[in-house]
Amino acid sequence: MDPLIQFTSEECRLIQDTQFFRTKAIVTQKVKEILQRLHVEISEEVALWNPLAPDGVDFRKGQFVKGEHLLDFPYLYLDLPKFFSQSEKFTFRSLFWWGHHFIFALFLEGSHLESYKSNLMTAYEQLAQGGFFLLMTDTPWEWRKEPEYLLEIRTDNRDEVATALASRRFLKLQRYIEFDHPAVQAGRIVETGRESLRLIKPIVSGPSGG
Repeated sequence: MDPLIQFTSEECRLIQDTQFFRTKAIVTQKVKEILQRLHVEISEEVALWNPLAPDGVDFRKGQFVKGEHLLDFPYLYLDLPKFFSQSEKFTFRSLFWWGHHFIFALFLEGSHLESYKSNLMTAYEQLAQGGFFLLMTDTPWEWRKEPEYLLEIRTDNRDEVATALASRRFLKLQRYIEFDHPAVQAGRIVETGRESLRLIKPIVSGPSGG
């Protein structure tokens, strides 16, 4: 028997399951609705901003993306605000990752990076109450909630975070909302996303605080 084409008993059970993909379609539609509502909420929020940001940031349209293979798991996300170039990043991503969690993430890189770092430390106590993590990898494209990739922003490790920030060539903060979180079960993910955006707003604020 060839193990490459032989089905296990668990695989046979799964390929006979007619309900899973119906449920997946329902869940996907609900996530799309969440992201569409987040688009409206975030658009309203950032319309009031006057941030430190590269020229050309998209504060209105954003981008919706749906895929099947983020480490083999389906995903949907909204980027708004959105700006990516080779040397500059200014993006807030609302990501649903099947089998893992919701993630609200802020990408920052470029000419304002040192100001962003300074602002983060100024707003440290506020961020420490929000459950944010600083991504410590060499690439910003890591989403797994693994201890070796992340440094949690807590009230008791301010000096450790300041030291880590000093050598970062980009800044990415991630807030994970697990699927058993009360906000998920109560249908309050949109509110949680907007709250996340408000918590990180001081990081990108200009001298006037806008």
